[in-house]
Amino acid sequence: MAAVTIRNLPDETHRALKLRAARNDRSTEAEIRSILEEAVRPRVHLGTALRAVGRGLGGVTLKLVRSRTPVDVPDLR
Repeated sequence: MAAVTIRNLPDETHRALKLRAARNDRSTEAEIRSILEEAVRPRVHLGTALRAVGRGLGGVTLKLVRSRTPVDVPDLR
């Protein structure tokens, strides 16, 4: 696995990374790995993935009609 050295990191940035890592209950090094991983491999949200599938199939047309009927809320007591 590769190793990276970051030089000239401002003290304020390092403190902010340490605080963020503590909030996420992980080491500063693990937090930096997480930040870098997300920066280069952003997660695709479900809606975006479904849109891509629809486009790959030539598009999908949905007729959506919003109901104005009130919803009965069940009593869960």
